[in-house]
Amino acid sequence: MNTIPVSRRAFAVVLLSFTCGFAHAQSTMVMASTTSTEQSGLFKHLLPEFSKATGITVKVVAVGTGQAIDMARRGDADVLFVHDRAAEEKYVAEGFAPRRYPVMYNDFVLVGPKTDPAGVRGKDIAQALKKVAAANAPFVSRGDKSGTDAAEKRYWAQAGLTNRGSGYKECGCGMGPALNIGASSNAYVLADRGTWLSFGNRGDLAVLVEGDKRLFNQYGVMTVSPQKFPHVKAAQAQKFIDWVTSPAGQQVIASYRINGEQLFFPNSGTDN
Repeated sequence: MNTIPVSRRAFAVVLLSFTCGFAHAQSTMVMASTTSTEQSGLFKHLLPEFSKATGITVKVVAVGTGQAIDMARRGDADVLFVHDRAAEEKYVAEGFAPRRYPVMYNDFVLVGPKTDPAGVRGKDIAQALKKVAAANAPFVSRGDKSGTDAAEKRYWAQAGLTNRGSGYKECGCGMGPALNIGASSNAYVLADRGTWLSFGNRGDLAVLVEGDKRLFNQYGVMTVSPQKFPHVKAAQAQKFIDWVTSPAGQQVIASYRINGEQLFFPNSGTDN
C-alpha cells in the first residue's frame, strides 16, 4: 500500500489547522470602551455586524472612559471608543492616537425618585444640582473617572458648588451599579440615556431633568498609535473605524432601539 498520499493529507490537515488558527488570532482585536456602550446593549447589536462585514472579532474591555484611556495609553488596546471629548483631544495631542473620529451621540439625564423631594424637575441641570445640594438629598455619583463622571463634575462646577450636600456619595462604580444603588436608596443619579433605557431595575426612579443642551453626550473612536506601540493591530482598528463611521455602520447604530426608542444617534463626519 502506498502511504504517501495519506501522509501528505495528514500534513495538509495539520498545516490548514495551524493556518486557520493563525488567521483567527490575527483577526481578533481589543477595544477599550466605556461601560455605557456595553451596558446599553449597543455592542451586542453592533459588533456582530462588524464581524460579519470584515471577519474581525472584537474583544471589549468595558470600563470608565478615564480607565479606558489609561488602558490605551499603556498600549493594552488596539482601538478606543469613549465619551469625554476634552480627554480624547488631550490623548490625541499627546501622540497616543493619530486622530479622533466622532461617531455618535445621545444625552445625559438626571434621574431620581418620582416624588422628586428636592424639586429638581425641569431642563436646567445646574439649577437641579443646586436644589439637590440645598436639600441634602441622596445623590449617587459614579466617582470612577468615567465620561459620565467627568460630565457630572462639569455640571457641579457650572452650578458653582463645591459642597454637594450631605447626601452626596461616590460609589466608584459603573453606570449600571450606580443606577442599582440609586434605585435601592431612592437617590438622584446622572446617567447616560442609553444605559437608562436598557436598565431594568428602575424601582421608583424616573427621568427628572433632560433637554438642557449641556447634557449632550458625544462619543469618539480612535486607533491606538502604532508609532508608540508597534504591537497594536492598527490595520484592524482602522477597519473598525472606517466601518463604524461609514453609512453601513452608522445605520446599524441608528437601528438599535429598546421599546421603540433609539438609544444612539450617528453623526460621523461632524466636528463634535
